[in-house]
Amino acid sequence: MRRSKVLVLCTGNSCRSHMAEGILKELGGDLFEVYSAGSKPAGYVHPMAIEVLAEWGIDLSNHRSKHLDEFRDQAIDTVITVCGNADQVCPTFPGQSQKYHWGFVDPAHAEGSAEAVRACFRKVRDEIRAVMAAYVAGFREAVAQEGEKR
Repeated sequence: MRRSKVLVLCTGNSCRSHMAEGILKELGGDLFEVYSAGSKPAGYVHPMAIEVLAEWGIDLSNHRSKHLDEFRDQAIDTVITVCGNADQVCPTFPGQSQKYHWGFVDPAHAEGSAEAVRACFRKVRDEIRAVMAAYVAGFREAVAQEGEKR
């Protein structure tokens, strides 16, 4: 079975989309080829996003902030937007068959002590994992049902 190409989009491509990309690869790397990008890339991956995913053994240290235009000519099967702004400006990609929007608070705007900011990043990470786990489980079930029909 060919892995489905998934593009996770947010505005800055510095936190949420990278966390979702890393988590989706971890949970469903056998099913998905996963990328992330932004409509207005920040130019960096937030260090706290890297830190809180590393707590789970997911390495984002080699990720880079990318513009969605890098993927315009690719056959993307599914686009997942993780912020409202990206959902509004999301283009259609060649071959795209699915689009999902799951909005999460932007932890890059968290204020307070380092521990308060870290707690916000962890909360968003945990929320993203819960949604991605449900998505992967549903996808696996659909693949299994399709296989039974053959």
